[in-house]
Amino acid sequence: MRRVTLCLLAGLLFLWSPSTSRAQWPQFRGPDGQGHSNAKGVPLRWSESQSVAWKTTIPGEGWSSPVIAGNQVWLTSSQKGGKSLRAICVDRTTGGLVHNIEVLTTDAVGPKHVQNGYASPTPVLDGKHVFVHFGSRGTACLDTDGKIVWKNTSLPFVAPQGAASSPILHEDKLILCCDGTDSQFLAALDKRSGSVVWKQPRKHLERVSDKGFFKMAYSTPLVVKVDGVTQLVATSAEHVAAYDVKTGKEVWWMPYMGFSLVGRPSFGNGMLYVVGSIKLDHHAVYAIRPGGKGKIADNQLAWHRSGGIPHVPSPLLVGKELYVVHDKGTAMCLDALSGKVAWKNRLGGNFRASPIQVEDRIYFCNQEGKTTVVRAGREFKVMATNQLEGSFLASPAVAGRALFLRSDTHLYRIEENTGR
Repeated sequence: MRRVTLCLLAGLLFLWSPSTSRAQWPQFRGPDGQGHSNAKGVPLRWSESQSVAWKTTIPGEGWSSPVIAGNQVWLTSSQKGGKSLRAICVDRTTGGLVHNIEVLTTDAVGPKHVQNGYASPTPVLDGKHVFVHFGSRGTACLDTDGKIVWKNTSLPFVAPQGAASSPILHEDKLILCCDGTDSQFLAALDKRSGSVVWKQPRKHLERVSDKGFFKMAYSTPLVVKVDGVTQLVATSAEHVAAYDVKTGKEVWWMPYMGFSLVGRPSFGNGMLYVVGSIKLDHHAVYAIRPGGKGKIADNQLAWHRSGGIPHVPSPLLVGKELYVVHDKGTAMCLDALSGKVAWKNRLGGNFRASPIQVEDRIYFCNQEGKTTVVRAGREFKVMATNQLEGSFLASPAVAGRALFLRSDTHLYRIEENTGR
């Protein structure tokens, strides 16, 4: 337990941006972007009739994860078959609908993957504003009263399977990954005005076929500090690269094979853990010692492991263990220093949501509404299994003593009765 806590505190101090520190769960995968929570008293067991503080119907459709600041829970949604793109706010205490704001409209909704929607990127908060992103359809900033501050629709790209990469904040910049089939780039917007600060095209795609389908990707980036330089680490088709956050210029990169990468990077133990591919549709985790410039040296790749590595759910790093759950329901605990398997067990069901850590527990939520709670560590021990109704593709969020879970139709606040 002490090791888990130390790892969490180190990650939060190292990676929290001042602009997001006022929110309890400000972005995709939480305060540090890696799925860690320092909450106490979050329920271990629940059902439709147990430990549900409230269950609220969410208008429209969307797979974005909830984000939380103060008494507000924000999500995105699409209505009218994707023609109306909306920001939704729910009262954290009561579950009541506070805002349902039409942010963007379009007559050309475009294609999407059968397991994707038109409102999949998770919003990001800075305590005073909510930033929502709908891929090539555009990006917007709202204040907490629901007033639209700005919109930016100047960064189009073709995404035949829909949008998925979530925006992130670093200081005064809102950062977007836009890896389409026609163009692949990263962009930083001024969070106050929405204007473009820098735009950096992707490189290292020379060996990819002229067919743009093999150049797309959907990962959310992570900000880390390496050699005194704050870097943006973002996976892409064929490679992962780090960029100077101030300018967007590429710092270092590492090749792999494959495209359509989704998992968000993790950082700890002096290494970055990124999901790439060793061949088409065969994913692998790469443990990289970052540093230097240009293509990384061979000795900077500490280890890599394929087999059982997920396509969509992001890995979860807790101290010296790395937890992964395959899209088809098999979970593994890997030694984060060597990549060796500590345990491997089938949880069952299908997975799109990324696991999270709360205290000494790992929460795995499958698409069919079953959450398996496993004790953190190198021995596999199921602490509880919990079932809810509906389909769950969004990743969980935590605030206070509560767990927030989004299904295809509802948002749940899971919390034990405290007598209030």
